Amino acid sequence: MILEVAILDVKPDREALFEEAFCRAQEIISGMPGYISHQLQKCLEVPNRYLLLVNWETLEDHTMGFRNSDQYQEWRSLLHHFYDPFPTVEHYALVSTTRVEK
Repeated sequence: MILEVAILDVKPDREALFEEAFCRAQEIISGMPGYISHQLQKCLEVPNRYLLLVNWETLEDHTMGFRNSDQYQEWRSLLHHFYDPFPTVEHYALVSTTRVEK
């Protein structure tokens, strides 16, 4: 599994519109081959900053499959105009994990 990580700085005062657009966009990404799951989290210290975490089966599912698809063009038209600056996207492979049972 590969974790895609993107820090999204949304133009100030556009957060509500971004979140509304993301609700529609997440339906696009969740239907893509190799997609596993995602989270969108809002920063507490910087109100217009979000963290997007997407789990993919392989790196290529994101970089080749999703980014070269017609669906990506729709994703891009829904979301990319909100960002300033445009986010850097990085990919991570799991090294270690633990879970505390409560």
